[in-house]
This record gives sequence, C-alpha cells and structure tokens, in this order.
Amino acid sequence: MWIPTEHEKYGVVLASFRGTVQHGLPLEIGDTVQLLEKCEGWYRGFVHKNPNAKGIFPCTYIHLKNAHIKNKGQFETVIPTEDSVITEMTSTLRDWGAMWKRLYVKNDGDLFHRLWHVMNEILDLRRQVLVGHLTNDRMKDVKQHITARLDWGNEQLSLDLVPRREFSMVDPDEISVTELFKLMEHRHRKKETPVPASTHHLFVHMKSLMSSNLGEELEVFFHIYDGRENRPLSERFFVRLNKNGVPKSPEKTERQCTLFVDLGSSDLRKDVYIVVHIMRIGRMGAGEKKNLCSIQYRRPFGCAVVSIADLLTADSKDDHLLKVYACTTESEWYQIHENIIRKVNSRYNLSGSNTGLAVSLQLLHGDIEQLRREYMVLFTRGVSITKKLGFSDIIMPGEMRNDLYMTLEKGEFEKGGKSVARNVEITVYVLDIEGQVMKSYVAAGSGEPGGDVYHSFVLYHNNSPRWAEQIKLPIPVDMFRGSHVRFEFRHCSTKDKGEKKLFGYSFVHLMQEDGRTLPDGTHELIIHKCEENANLQDSSCYLKLPFSKANLPGNNQAVKGTKECFWITSFLCSTKLTQNGDMLDLLKWRAHPERINDSLLKLKEIDGSEIVKFLQDTLDTLFGILDESSQRYGLKVFDCLVHIINLLQDSKFHHFKPVMDTYIESHFAGALSYRDLIKVLKWYVDRIIDAEHQDHIQQVLNATEYIFKYIIQSRRLFALATGGQSEEEFRCCVHELFMSIRFFLSQENKITSPITQTQAVFLRTFPAVYGELLKIFTVREVAGFVRETLGSLPATARAECPLEAVKLHCIAKTVESQLYTNTESRCILLPVVLRLLQAHMQEQRDLVMCARILTSMLSLVRKYDSTEPVVSEEVDLIVDSLLVVLMRTILEITNRPQAAGTNMRLQFQDITGEFVACLLALLRQMSDKHYQQLLQAFTSKDDLRDFLLQIFTVFRILIRPEMFLKDWTVMRLVTNNVIITTVLYLSDPLRKNFLNDKFDYKVWDSYFYLSVIFINQPCLQLESFSPSKKKRVLEKYGDMRVMMGCEIFSMWQNLGEHKLNFIPAMIGPFLEVTLVPQPDLRNVMIPIFHDMMDWEQRRSGNFKQVEAKLIDKLDGLMSEGKGDETYRELFNSILLKKIERETWRESGVSLIATVTRLMERLLDYRDCVKLGEVDGKKIGCTVSLLNFYKTELNKEEMYIRYIHKLYELHLKAQNYTEASYTLLLYDELLEWSERPLREFLNYPMQSEWQRKEYLHLTIVQNFDRGKCWENGIILCRELADQYESYYDYRNLSKMRMMEASLYEKIMDQQRLEPEFFRVGFYGKKFPFFLRNKEFVCRGHDYERLEAFQQRMLNEFPHAIAMQHVNQPDQTIYQAEAQYLQIYAVSPIPESQDVLQRDGVADNIKSFYKVNHIWRFRYDRPFHKGTKDKENEFKSLWVERTSLTLVQSLPGISRWFEVEKRELVEVSPLENAIEVIENKNLQLRMLIAQCQSRQMQNINPLTMCLNGVIDAAVNGGLARYQEAFFVKDYIVNHPEDGEKIGRLRELMFEQAHILEYGLAIHEKFVPQDMRPLHKKLVDQFHVMKSSLGIQEFPAYVRASPVHFTNGSPRSSCRNSVPNIISPDGARVVARRSPLTYPAVNRYSSSSLSSQASNEVSNITGQSESSDEVFNMQPSPSTSSLSSNHSASPNVTSSAPSSTRGSPQLQDKHKHSRENSCLSSRERPVSAIYPNPLDPAQVNTHGQINRQNSVKEVNNTQFSDTVGKLLCPPVPPSSLPPFTPSPTECQSAGLVSNSPVLSGSYSSGISSMSRCSVSEASGTEATTGDHSAHQGPTMPNSVSSGSDELIRRENKTPPPYSVYERTNPRRPVPLPHSLSIPPSVDPPALPPKPHQQRTSSMKLVPASDPRRADGVPHVPRPRPLPRKVSQL
Repeated sequence: MWIPTEHEKYGVVLASFRGTVQHGLPLEIGDTVQLLEKCEGWYRGFVHKNPNAKGIFPCTYIHLKNAHIKNKGQFETVIPTEDSVITEMTSTLRDWGAMWKRLYVKNDGDLFHRLWHVMNEILDLRRQVLVGHLTNDRMKDVKQHITARLDWGNEQLSLDLVPRREFSMVDPDEISVTELFKLMEHRHRKKETPVPASTHHLFVHMKSLMSSNLGEELEVFFHIYDGRENRPLSERFFVRLNKNGVPKSPEKTERQCTLFVDLGSSDLRKDVYIVVHIMRIGRMGAGEKKNLCSIQYRRPFGCAVVSIADLLTADSKDDHLLKVYACTTESEWYQIHENIIRKVNSRYNLSGSNTGLAVSLQLLHGDIEQLRREYMVLFTRGVSITKKLGFSDIIMPGEMRNDLYMTLEKGEFEKGGKSVARNVEITVYVLDIEGQVMKSYVAAGSGEPGGDVYHSFVLYHNNSPRWAEQIKLPIPVDMFRGSHVRFEFRHCSTKDKGEKKLFGYSFVHLMQEDGRTLPDGTHELIIHKCEENANLQDSSCYLKLPFSKANLPGNNQAVKGTKECFWITSFLCSTKLTQNGDMLDLLKWRAHPERINDSLLKLKEIDGSEIVKFLQDTLDTLFGILDESSQRYGLKVFDCLVHIINLLQDSKFHHFKPVMDTYIESHFAGALSYRDLIKVLKWYVDRIIDAEHQDHIQQVLNATEYIFKYIIQSRRLFALATGGQSEEEFRCCVHELFMSIRFFLSQENKITSPITQTQAVFLRTFPAVYGELLKIFTVREVAGFVRETLGSLPATARAECPLEAVKLHCIAKTVESQLYTNTESRCILLPVVLRLLQAHMQEQRDLVMCARILTSMLSLVRKYDSTEPVVSEEVDLIVDSLLVVLMRTILEITNRPQAAGTNMRLQFQDITGEFVACLLALLRQMSDKHYQQLLQAFTSKDDLRDFLLQIFTVFRILIRPEMFLKDWTVMRLVTNNVIITTVLYLSDPLRKNFLNDKFDYKVWDSYFYLSVIFINQPCLQLESFSPSKKKRVLEKYGDMRVMMGCEIFSMWQNLGEHKLNFIPAMIGPFLEVTLVPQPDLRNVMIPIFHDMMDWEQRRSGNFKQVEAKLIDKLDGLMSEGKGDETYRELFNSILLKKIERETWRESGVSLIATVTRLMERLLDYRDCVKLGEVDGKKIGCTVSLLNFYKTELNKEEMYIRYIHKLYELHLKAQNYTEASYTLLLYDELLEWSERPLREFLNYPMQSEWQRKEYLHLTIVQNFDRGKCWENGIILCRELADQYESYYDYRNLSKMRMMEASLYEKIMDQQRLEPEFFRVGFYGKKFPFFLRNKEFVCRGHDYERLEAFQQRMLNEFPHAIAMQHVNQPDQTIYQAEAQYLQIYAVSPIPESQDVLQRDGVADNIKSFYKVNHIWRFRYDRPFHKGTKDKENEFKSLWVERTSLTLVQSLPGISRWFEVEKRELVEVSPLENAIEVIENKNLQLRMLIAQCQSRQMQNINPLTMCLNGVIDAAVNGGLARYQEAFFVKDYIVNHPEDGEKIGRLRELMFEQAHILEYGLAIHEKFVPQDMRPLHKKLVDQFHVMKSSLGIQEFPAYVRASPVHFTNGSPRSSCRNSVPNIISPDGARVVARRSPLTYPAVNRYSSSSLSSQASNEVSNITGQSESSDEVFNMQPSPSTSSLSSNHSASPNVTSSAPSSTRGSPQLQDKHKHSRENSCLSSRERPVSAIYPNPLDPAQVNTHGQINRQNSVKEVNNTQFSDTVGKLLCPPVPPSSLPPFTPSPTECQSAGLVSNSPVLSGSYSSGISSMSRCSVSEASGTEATTGDHSAHQGPTMPNSVSSGSDELIRRENKTPPPYSVYERTNPRRPVPLPHSLSIPPSVDPPALPPKPHQQRTSSMKLVPASDPRRADGVPHVPRPRPLPRKVSQL
C-alpha cells in the first residue's frame, strides 16, 4: 500500500535507473528527486527538472537528505536544509553543465577548457565543505573561493549577478529593495573596479652571478635607493655566493629570496632604484698569485642598478639579467651606484662583457596578511623580510620594532710612519653594560643571521677611505641602557704574512644618561690610538674617555686638533625608545613639577609618531595632571587632549583610534574628569560668537566625539564609584552644554563667516556623539537632544551655502546611526529628517546625499514590518512627504542631458538607481490603507490625473533596459513585481475617475502604453530562460505577463464607446503583446482585435484602418523575430470563431485570411533570413512576399522595401541579371519628372529624374556583369534619349560609348547557356510559398543536373529526392515530410525569327535561346500496346509535357512557379519523323559550318556522316520502313498517310543531304582519312539502294539548295510542314527540319567525340529503343568539352534543336512551309491551305508578316532544281541583312514600314524578334512576283504575325525589360550590316524630343496561348503612385 512520506521528502540519485518496470521513472545519476509516497522498498515521486512526469523507483537508488517543506500538502515545495552555498553550487553547476556542452558544439575551445577547470575546482571545494572538517577561518576562505569562481563563471556565461551576503544568496523578499540594490551595486563595483592597493612589496630572488673571472666567494647586497633624495629607503638584503656564483645554501630559500615590504605608492616612481653591491672574499688584488697567506679580505667587485619603474608593467615574476659595473678607481666605490644612475661613464665600466647578475623581481600589492593568503607557498617555503628604513606610511598599533641602523661613512687616517697609505679594515662590536660582546646583534642585512662582529671591506692604500656600508643592530629595548658600539681599525698588510694590525679604535654610547637614545644623524667619532697588543676587553678603561668631538670639553684642545677621525650615521627605528627630551620631560612630570607648564606647551611640537608610540603613557600623564591640578592646568590639559585627538585624524595615525578606544574602555581612570571637560568645552562654545579667531575652537569641536567619550566614561566611573551621586547635576551640565550649542547653531551669518564654518565643523562631528549619550540617557532623551539641536539650525536654504551640504551630511549620519534604528527615536526624528530632505529634493540640491539618506531610511522598513502600527505611520509620513517629489526627481534626473564622460555617466546611473530603489521600496511597503489615504489626499481630478501620468511615466522609465545592468535580473524582477502590484491598485481609481463623461485619453493611453512595454520586457520572457531559472521565477512571482494581459483586457472592456479613441493607435502595441509566445496571454489578448473590428465597423462601416495597421505592424514585428506558426493558427481560429455571428462576417473572414496569409509569408521569410548564406529558398521567399505586398495588399512602400532586400540578396549571390530585373521594378514606378523625392532607404533627397537616372545606370551595370547586354542596350538608349532631349551631350556621348561597348561584348565575349530544371516541392514540411508547387529554375553556369540536385538537397537537408518523374499522388502531397522531384527541361524560345535568320552570329542567337523563356518541354518515352522485340519503334510513344511559367526566365528570381501544364502524346510515327528531322538539321548545320570554313576540324562532320550512313546500312532507316511503310500499318492507320509520306520525304531528304555532305567532305577531307571517305561513299550507295532511291524528287533536291555564302537561305527554309507541336492535341502541324535554328546546342567539339553514337542511337541502332529515352536531357552549353555534353540517349527525348523550335499556330506554319514548294509538289490543300486564304488576313487586311516573307514564285524553285547538287553554291543577290537584335523596324529600310505611324510594340518584338518586314520587302522587290505580296497597312502595326500576337492570356511582368518601349530614333546600322547602295538612304530622323509620345507601350492584340482569342486589355498600373513620398 502506498503511504505518503512524512520525513523522506528529498533525495539525490546515486545510480541511473532505466525505469523499465511498469510506471517506472527513468533516473540519471545526480538527479534530485522529490518523494511523494513509499511502498515496500519503492518510492513514488518526480525529478525536479521535470516535475510533470511522476513514477516509481527503488529506494536503494536514492540518498536521502534533510529538507524543509513549504506549503505542506498537494502543492508543497521541498527545500534542502543544507548550506546555502552548497545549494547554490549544485544548481549552478547543473546549469553550467548544459551550457558547457554547448560551448563545445560552438567550438569555443578557450572558454570550454577554462570553465572545465573552474568546475573541477568548485567540485573539489564542495567536497571540502561537505566533509565538515574545516575550521571556521578555513571554511570562510573556502566559501570565498567558491563564490568568486561562481561569479566568474556566471559572468563568462552571461548569467545573472547573484546578490550575496556573507557568501549566501539573498532572498529579495527578506530584505528591502534599497538593501538589495546596495548589494547588487557592491558586487558590481567589486567586479568592475578593484580597490587600488596603498601598500606594495618587492619580491627578489637571487639566482646566480655569471662571470668569467670568478673563483672567489661573493657577497651580494640589495637595497632600495631613492635617487631623488640620494638616500637608501630600505635595509640591505644579504646573499652569500660560492665560487661558482650561485647561493651557498640553495636549500634555504629564505637566504636567497626576500620581500622588501611596506613600500608606499610614492615609492613607485622612476627615480627609485634597486641597487646591488657585490663584494668578493679573497686576496687584496684580484689578479694576485696564490701565496701562503690564508687571510682573506672583503674587497669591492661590482655594482648593478635597475629602476623600480621597470617592474610596474610586469604582471608576473620576470627574470632579469642585470649588468655589473666596476669602479675605475676604488675611492669612488661609495658612490658608484649614484654614478651609474647619473650615467657618469668616466667613473665606472663594465666588469666584464659577459658578467651579469641573474635575479627574479616581482612587485606585489596589498597588505602583508593578504599576501600571506594569496602567496601561501611563498611564505611556507621561506622568504626573508627586508624592512623599510623607518616606519611605513601607516603605522599599525601593536607593531613592535627596535632597530638601530649605523652606516660606516668615512675615515681620515695618518700614514703612521709608512711610505704608502694604509689598507684600513673596521671591526664592529656591540657591548652591553658590563662590557661583554653581545652575541648575534650585528647584522650585515636580512637574509643572513646576525653575527658577533662585523668586518668592513678594505680599500687598497687609502688613508681617506669612504665605505658607506650600512649595518643593522637589532638590540632589545631592555639592553639599550649602558650599551655601546666599538669600532676597531686595523691595517691589512699585503706582505706574505698578511697581518691585520690594530692601530686605533672608536666607540659610541647608544643611550644618554637622561634616557634618550643616540640621536639620528652623522656623528664624528674620535679615533683613540692603541697598539696591537692593547687590552680592549675591559671597556671600563676607555668608556670614560670622550667618544665624539661634539661633546668634548672646551679645554681638551689636543684631541680636537687631531687629524684622525671617523664618521658614522645612525638611525633609530623604535616603537619603545625615544630621542625626544620634551617627551621624556612630560612623561616624568612628577620628577620636575616646575616643568609641567612648558611640557604641556611643547607637546604640540613633538612629532606625532613619538606621541602615538607612547599614547597610553601620554594620556595617563595628562589626566594625572588634570586630577591633581585641574584649576591650574585644566585648560592646557584640555588643549593637549584636543591636539592628540586631532592627531589621530591623520591618515598616518588613524589606525591608533582603536588604541585610544581601548584606553578609554579599559585603562582610563579619571572619574572626576568629566566636570572639567564639560566646563572647558562649554567655555569654548560660549566664546564662539565673540571670538575673533575660530581656528582653535574649530579644532576643539572637531574633537567633540572623543571629548564626549571621555566625559561619558568619566561619569560612568564616578557613578560606579559613588553609587550614582550627582546625577541631576550632571544632567543639568549636559543640558546647559546643549543649550549653548543650540544657541551658537541658531546664529545666521554670512556664507563666508568663520562662525558658519564653525557650525559646519560641529555638525560633522555631532552624530558621533549619539552613541555615547545613549550610554547614560534614554533613547527618547537623546532623540530630543538631536531633534532640538538640528531644529535650531537657521531655516534659510541657500544653495550656495556650504552649511546646507553639511546639514544634509549630518542628517545622513543621524539616519545611519544606532539612535535612528530604534522605533521610539525614529518617530521623534523622522519629521525633522523628512522636512530637510523634502526641501533639498524639491530644489534638486545635493541629490547624491539625499539618495543616501533615503536609502538608509527605507532599509530599516521591512516588508513584514509594515503591518505594525508604528511602521505603518512611518510609511504614511514618508509617502505624504516624499512620494511625489521622489517621482519628480527621478523624472528630472533621467531627462537631464548627460555629459559624455564616463565618471559623470556612472554617477548619474548610481543616483538614479538609488532613487529608483527607494521608490520601489516605498511602493512595496504601501498597503491598501496607504493607497486609499494617498488617493484621498488629492483634492481635485487634475491633481490625481497629474499623479497617475507621473507614476505611469516613471514606471516606463524603470522598465527601460538601460535602467539596470544586463545581469541584474533579480533587481528587474523585483521592480516588475512592484510595478504590477501598483498598477493593479491604481486601475480602480482610473476606472472610477476617468471614464464616461470624465474620460481622459492621455491617462488611459499612458496606462495602455505602460502595460504593453511591461509585457514585452526581455527580462519577463520566460521562454528564453533555462528550465531551473524559469521554475524559480514562476514559483516566486508567477507569469507577470499574463497578469498584466488580463488587466489590459479588463480595462479595455470597461472603455465602452471610448474604445474608438484607441483605434487604430493601439492596434500595433496590442499586436506586439499577442506575439509574445505565451498561450494564456494570447488567448486573452487576441479577442481585443475582434472588438476593434466591431467598433470600427460601427463607426465607419468597414475596418480598413484595422486591416492597414495590422499589416503595417506585422512586417516589422515578425522581422524582429516575434510570432510563430502557433500564433498564426491561434489568431486565425480565435478571430474566426469570434466573428461567426457578426453581420460583417464575410469582410471579417477576408481580413483574417489576408493577415493569416501575410503571416505565413513573413514566417517563411524570417526562417529563411536566419540562414547564413544566400540560397534559392531565401530569394524565393522574398519574391513571394514582394508579390504579396504588390498584388494583394497594394502596399507600395513595403513593396519597394522588399524590392531592395531582394536586390541585396541577388548581389550577395552574384545573380546580377536577376538583381537588374529586381531593381527594374522600382525603376518602372518612377517617371522622368522633376518631382522632389524625400530621403528613402539609402537614397538621398533628390528629384525623381535623378533617382531614375541612378537606377538606370545601376541596372545597366548589373546587366553588364550578368552578361545580359541586350537588355542593357535598351536602357542605354532610353537614357541617351533623355540626355539628348536636355542637350546633355557629354553624358550622351558617354552613353553612346557604353552602348557601343555592350554591342562589342555581345560579339566578342562568350556566354554560357544555362540549363533549366523543373523542381517539384511536395509535402507539408516545405514553406508555404513552395508547398506542393512546381517551379522551373535557371541553373548556374556550368551547373548540370547532378550538381543542381545536390545543391537543392543541401538547401533542404531534410528533403527526400524522388527517383521518378511521374506526378506524385495525394499521399505525397499530404505527407509530413519534404519530397523533391528534379529533372531537366528544355526551353522553348519565343524569338524564332532571330534564331531562324541566316547570317545572325551564334553569339546573338545564344541569347535568344535561353532568355525570356515562358515555356519548357519534357519528353518521357513509353510503350503502348504490345512491344515488338524485333522492332521496338512500332510501339514507342512519347509523352510530351509542356510547362508554362507565371513569369519568364530570367526574371526577378532564378525560378518561377509553373502556371500551366499541358500533356501531349506523340505517336511512334510522329516520333520517327521528329528524330529524322533533328538529324537532318544537325547535318545541315555541320555542312554549313564546314562549307563556310567555320570548322577548324572536319572530324565532327566525318563522325556525323559515319554515324548516319553506318546506322542506315545496318538497318536504322530500314526499321522505320519495316514499322511504318508496311501494308498492315497503312491499312490499320489510314489517317497517317500524310505522315508516312512526310517520313518518306525526310528519308529522301536525309539521303540527299548525305550526298551533298559527302561532296563537301571530299573537298576538305585530309589525305589520311581518304580511305574512310571512300568507305562512306560505298556505304552511302548501299544505303540508297536499300531505300530504293535512284533519283531524288524535285522538292527533295530543292531543300538543301539555297546556301548564301555557304549557309542555307532563309527564303527556302520551310519546305515541308511541321507535324508535331506542343500546342496541338495529338496531331498538329509540323515544321520542316530547316525551320530549326542553324546552330545546334551542341558544340562541334562535343559532337566530335560522340556524334557517331548519337546518330546511331537516334536512328534506331540501340539494342532497345527504351534506352533512347532512359534519361531526361541535360544539354551542354556550346563551350563545354565533350564529357559535359548530353548523353546520346536523350537526344530524341529532348532534341537540342527543339530548344529553339517555334510553336506557331498550325495554319501559319503550313502556309509558310507550302510557300516554298511548287504547286505540284505541295500536299493537298486541305492540309496546307492557300497562303492567301482570307483566314490568314487580320481584321485590318494585313497579311501575316512571316507569310509575306516566305511568299516567292514557284517557278523560281523549279528553275534552280538542277543547280541543287552543284557545290559550291553561288551567292544570292540578297545581301546578308541582319538587323540589330534590339532594333525595331526602321523607317529607312522599308518605305511602307508601319513603324513610324504609331508607337512601338510593348511585346517581345522590341528586343527578341528580328525584324522580318525588311527581308520581306527586299526579297519582294528583287523578284518579279510582287503580286504575291499581300496588301500592307502603312499606318498600323501588324497584328497577324504569330510572333507578335503571342500570349494573350499572359500579361508580361512589369519587370521584364521587354515590356519597356521607349521612343527613340531609328539608329543607322553598322557598316557590316548596311543596306546595299541600290536602296535609297533613309531620311534623317527628327530629334527624339520632337517625336516622343505620351504612350510608350503597345500591348499585343491577341495571344496564341489563349483559347478564347479575347483581345488583351492593357493592364493598369498595379500600385497607386506614392513614389513622390519616397
């Protein structure tokens, strides 16, 4: 039975549990679980990271932990009862773990490894804490390390700053907001600005001396030297080196490492140096030979210097190699370091080129205890301490030191009867009072222990040696009296014996008889001569002698006159001994009572360090004198006490304040002193007003704190001793004293008056007195003192008065004092504080101090205290006095312009933050009662209105992101909690006072605006939080967005008819709220839109305003990342449900549908934009959105914005052609006018003409980059027309040159023909604009099917590629997946007249083959019926799919959607006809190329001929004969008789072409290929015989005849009709093979490698005819090598020639083709109607232009039949006319041309069709059969042409260049295309501006793709013209 757990509530998982049992809950090791029930070894509960999943798990897997339960019951919360640091550590490490893994994924290796290291450190520290074996101090250190690392990790990972108090996290509900702010600010400042250290230390590690001339032991001395004052700053550090130059005791690190301590900040400058002196221990001369002498001397070796400033930039311990210098003369040794510093090069030199001292130097900062913690290893291993000479900048109490430093300066010696100077060595001894040598008290420096004796170094032959050697004598204080130092002088002989002969001595006493020590300074000592054997052991024999010339008696002239003397310098650094006689006199006042007066007066002249050394003794002396002679010395003792108290205010001695406090508490015994102190203090206060000089009085008042401490302590001692006697007397004295104080404070004086300054001095010290008064007086009494004293201050508030700031400072100290924390005293003091604070805040003075006071006041008011009556009254007082002024202050501060300086900005931010925290704290304390009282206090509606506006504005400021730092999430959440609570309180008065007839729009608007920005705050978007953080926020505050959303809805419902005031203004803000991804919030807020629609419908009968605003705002909001698919569905479903019963339901549904569709596109666009690289999906999505704005929403500005976004995408992807078409959309919205346009996007303010000009030039540039030069020419001409109309000939010339350059590029540069691919996107997972649609895409250069398919799969990585080309079924359409169906398609060009014109260069034709393509084709072979294995061609059908796009390619995108899909089945017979047609066309092309010598190599023709002839001999054509010429087929298919005849004609035609090709081949074949040629000729005869051909029919012989300059003539191009066309149903008219372009899509190089295979496959020689169609064609461009060409197996399925095949209407094709045949050779007229049939004439009576071109005399054909087989063919009389591809019909070419009679066509004819009328006219006039020409209409444009009337149902897109028709002059043709001289030259055209027409476009009258033939109506401009505002 499951039993609820009582105590087992919380546990940690010890091992992972899979949860495979029924109801099992999977667990992972380390998870924390909450236990709900227990049953027989099993628990039931949930994991904290997923509380919704509950299950069971074994008890043995759980380690139980103690926990505290909140809200026991169903919704209980379990909190582990463990150290809060452990709890924080655990949760933080869990959060870090997930983020740490993401760092690895992001490849942020540096932070990944650093975080890993810190996490391990935290885990180690956590173990130490959990073990519980740490001492309190160690536990504190460990927690400090843990929190420091947690903060570091949170900062690195951009997590929140955690407020802590003593290492524990702080609950914001447990402290006031002001305290929380201070904690956050403190932690931030600690993180941002580390406090600079005032104390510094230098670490020195001596490593080695490198020199080539070693061999003797060395002594190295380091000290710090002040180069400015030329004195040492520290004692010396001493290291002994062995003969190898390394330390003698390497195991003792303290002998080679030291710390120069207590360096002040003033010591870290350039002229402070580390000086190193090196001594050698050995013979007198460094180069002397070894002798028997064993005596060694200390001799100078070298010196090194380094500036301490060089170490300031080094962060870590750096090794230095110091150069060692030697003296040029030994006598300069004492100042060698000074010479090196001053760079006196003549006095020193390098001791050796390779001599260097290797040391490690590092500067450390902080006090010594801090260093011990941070560099524990350093101190544990051992380091000697080298002290500073003298005390540090800050003297610490308790510091014990007694060091005497002596410097052996110099000596003057006589020769002593010798011929050379002496080698003097000094031996130093310290002797005690008994004359015994003191052991170990002579030290050369730190690092080495002290010795009994010290030997100076020896200078060679020098009677005036200067040593400047410092020694240290650390003699104990108790041994100083009677001690002396003896100096013995010896001459060191350099003879063999090496003797040291004593010749004199000196001595000095360390303490004088009166107790003073040897004074600091230089002392000239007397040298007493003696013999070597003199007995100096008995010190008494010489101590009576004089030791210094300074204290010699006047009659001892003999000693004074001696030349020999010795100088030393002494310096005492002692905390116990003094050299000051006045101090000794004061301390011994009882021995000399007569000197008391002088001693008290001289105390002020004694150095402060001497006073603090004897502070307690001095104070005892003063109070002793006061007790014994108060009447006589009371005033002087008081002055001395004031002097000492003020001395402790100095920063150097302020650490001695605790010493004085300890003295007062523990050692002070003046029980009667209080009377005298009060008396003297009152005397001084009473004299303030009358005194001329206030300086001394100000010093007295400055010492008020400690004077009161002595007064109170003295009274307590007296009361303790007497049982409380004289209490009333004491109280009276204190009251009188305060009366005097109040009197002098009440005086009003001038600002500069000394009394004012005295008042300020007192106010600064007064708050320190409160604590002392509380020791005797009650709280209320002291509060009364303070209130009356502060109340006595003058009420004048002048900003310039310094007293005002001091007054405020005094208030601040009062509020922070212990007195104010008491509730009783607070009630007394609060009115005074509030009155002063209010005055300052109203005048905006001293705001920093005001913020400090307010913070302190509100920190005392806790949230849980506000129920107490006293606290409630306090809150009432503060609200009444300060709430309004506080809000006004915040408003003024935040609106104040801030200086750019960082300090000003930080200060402003701090003040604002403090005031904001105060406001929040105050509002949080306010209850219902406080709000009621506040609202009742407003006497008028205007006051209430102003208050509401003010508080709503302040709240908006608080919500600003910059109000708090980014990681202050805790503070932001508290702020929001206070705001929403306050808003809920204020909603009711807003409803009651400002609705109905009292409605106030401004207040309501401010309310709604606040609510909206509140909900949209980043810190409230819980979806972006980690799960643990989200859980914590929800538990503490709930989702405040939903609470505010419900309040908005409630308030909106109360508005009633006033809602109209907020429509449409609030649509955008409310829409932004609904986009927040919170379901509850959306459900609450979306219905408001229904309400808005309803009210707008009532007001204006529609809701266009609502719709417009929704659409405008959606784009911006969704592009910012707001909204999702769920929102779209929710918006749609909620609003549709809401409007079900509305009368305006239909229009509402329309609006909702429009907005929903826009959302779909915006979401798709946003998802695509998130991708890093530009891809087709992103471009396609932009196109979809652009078209939506244009067609459905008619939003011009958004449309133009997306035009430019699409343009940028194309540029980024290097789709320059598409970029041009895109920018053309904007260009076409502009006109050539002078209207001014405003600044828009990146365009400056300019005229419409200028912007259009700029766009034209940009588009031309991009067309040029995209090699679409023909389109660029059009724009160049339009610009040229404009320049010419303005007579801007300079720009006109540039434009003409640009146009010419584009023509040159067309002819000179090669262009690749892209492939086209059909792509189907199936499945629901695709974006909306792709879903279940098919597109045709223009591939990139060199991109083939496989590469394109791979690219698409990369763009859609989750898509599945379909392996078939069949249309998918519904299951694929509805699948929750992505399916891609890709195959290549062939373009069907529109401009057939250009492609079929002879003499047009391939470079020109290549453009028209692949540009402006609307239709594409794809063929799929299949067998219908029984498959004949012997001859598969009998049943081989072709399924031909024609695709029509919504827009032509290329366009604004590389792909466009398929609009229309047509399916046609091609019969086997038709297929055979088409195959042979294609092969004939290919043969003609190769023959023409060879004949015109365009072919460099004859191999392609050879291989093609070989393939066709060899296949025919082996049965290729025979298979067609077997299949279609047999009797059975003719009987069964009587309807195919004409087609069979056509097939037979094509076979004969092929044979004739082959014969002609063999003749050409024979002419050009090289000698080595002659055998192959002979073989081909023989095989050709076999082929002819197999076909039964003896003589060719005339029409066949006529077909390949008309070659002009070696190329077929266009006049005879269409000899037979075309029978297959995608436009037909099954059987349609067929064009002649000669109607195909003269240039195949395959290059000669590609054909050379596989033409034979290709032909054999085409003609049926493959083993299976299925192989012919086994793949979709992927034709190559002409420049590719053979391995990129299309497979030979695809030629028949999508023959290359069909890419250029014109799709004409049947009757036109027949008339064209039949016109080339003689009357007897034409088929029956039923199939080929007469070309002059009235049906061929349009409504204007004009004959089809192309028919007129082809209409020639039939006899002309028969006359030339005999000439067909005779190569070479003579040239025709018709000149090779090839007009410009972009030129329309010219007036100078045909006299009756219709061009000049009207405006130009707007169709493709303006660019993509060659002008045919010119050829028509020319051919007609050269022959004698002009009667065959139809009538012409000179004043109208021909509409009978099948090319001109294309696509009635397809309105050309506005961005097609071919839609642009520009008025321009007929341009003369280049010389190469000029008209023959027989034609009259054209007349000079008029100026362009004279012939410009208002209409620039003509729309085709009909479109062959429309079945109804309805004339096309010109489409109006789709957008309203608002460009002038852009």
